[in-house]
Amino acid sequence: MNLRLPSRRIAVRILAGVLVAAGLASGCASLDQREREMTFRPVKSEAGWYTGVPDGVQEMYLPVGTAADAPRIHAWWWADADPDAPAVLYLHGARWNMTGHVRRMEQYRRMGFSVFAIDYRGFGKSDGDLPSEQMAYEDARTAWNWMAQRQPDASRRYIFGHSLGGAIAIDLAAGFAGPAPHANGLIVESSFTTLADAANALTFSWLPAKALLTQKFDSLDKIGNVRMPVLVVHGKNDRLLPSRFSEALYQAAPSPKKLLLVENASHNNSMWVADGRYQQAIDELFKLRVAARQVGP
Repeated sequence: MNLRLPSRRIAVRILAGVLVAAGLASGCASLDQREREMTFRPVKSEAGWYTGVPDGVQEMYLPVGTAADAPRIHAWWWADADPDAPAVLYLHGARWNMTGHVRRMEQYRRMGFSVFAIDYRGFGKSDGDLPSEQMAYEDARTAWNWMAQRQPDASRRYIFGHSLGGAIAIDLAAGFAGPAPHANGLIVESSFTTLADAANALTFSWLPAKALLTQKFDSLDKIGNVRMPVLVVHGKNDRLLPSRFSEALYQAAPSPKKLLLVENASHNNSMWVADGRYQQAIDELFKLRVAARQVGP
C-alpha cells in the first residue's frame, strides 16, 4: 500500500469516512467502487522523480486471458547479462505504478536478479481504470506464467511483493498446486495480515472493518499454504503499517522462513537501511549465491 499521506490524522479522517459511508451505503456497486479506490489508489501518470525507462528494459503488454478483447497489462522485463541469473517477479503496492519503483528494482538488479515487473489493471499504461482484489490476483498469475517460460528453472524463480503487493504475492505463492516446486522463494516486505487489520491500524481498532470491507486480502489465512522458503521484511519505524503485521505473517508461515526487522527503517526504505543484511538474508535463506554488481549510474 505504498501510500504517501500528509498525516495520520488525515488518514484517519479519510479511511474512517469511507468505512462509515460503507456501513450506511445502500448501493453495493457504489460501496465496492469507493472501497477499491481507497485500497488501490491507482495512478496512470508517471512518478515525479521518474526519468524514463531504464536502459536494458524490454517493454511489453500481456493479455489477461485468452479472449480476443482480453485486457492487457503493461510489463517490464529487465534482464541480467547472465542468462542463468535468478528472476524475480516484482509486485508493487498501491498508488505508484512501475515508474515509482525503479530504485527498488535497481536494488534487485544489483543483487544479481533479472526483474519482471507489472502494473495491475488501472495502473500506468495497463488497461482498465479501477483494479479489484481478484483482478490483481489474475494479473499476477498472468505475469508469473510469462516469467516461468523465460526462466524455466523453478530453483531460479522468486516472488517479491511490497506492501499491498505483498498480499498479492502471498496469494500467488499459496495458489500453486502439486508437489513440484514452482519457485525457490517468496519475499514479502512492509505488508499486512488482512486489509481489515490494515484499515484498523490506520483508523480505530473498534471500527468493524472486517465486516464492511469487500476486498479481503487475507494473507494471514493464506501464508500457511505457501510451499517455498519465505523471507518477511519490515521497517521497525513503519508508521503506516506496523511491523507486528510482519511478525504475525512470519509466525503463520511454514519453515523454512526468516524475519528481518530493520531498525530505523520506515515503510519504503528497508532495502536501503538494511543494506547488506537484506542480501545476506536472501543468500542464507534461499541458498542463493549471486555476485552483487553495479547497475546504472
